[in-house]
Amino acid sequence: MIPTMTSEQSRIISRARQSLIAIGITVVMFGAAIGAAAAGTLENMERERAILLETILSGDMNAAERESRIQVAKTRLVDLERMVLRDKQLIGRNTPAVRAAFDNYDLTFLVHAATEKNRSIADHWLGEIGISTTTLMNARMGRR
Repeated sequence: MIPTMTSEQSRIISRARQSLIAIGITVVMFGAAIGAAAAGTLENMERERAILLETILSGDMNAAERESRIQVAKTRLVDLERMVLRDKQLIGRNTPAVRAAFDNYDLTFLVHAATEKNRSIADHWLGEIGISTTTLMNARMGRR
């Protein structure tokens, strides 16, 4: 004699199948999201450069802490700049981000450009965006 399932057992099995299907779909979605979220060398360098500039401009830390964070970011950024300069995948890409990066060498490759001009990163960056010591000293704090 073959044992038969009760309606309760059938419901449990049905819920288990639905749960397995839901877990499978979730895993596939996360896998697709992870694959699509992979950043290239240029994007990684831009993110690190933004962190460095945020550190330079931050008023929430003292000079010693700022200098230590700048040194760490500078080391990472030198490596990332070299990676971007040697990235053969960027050669064939003609996207606006790639064009802008190479058109604005002195701002994109901040550490290399500052070193080439024998200036600090902050002085080089401020000079490239058009802010001099004179304009900075003449500026007034105010609300707009």
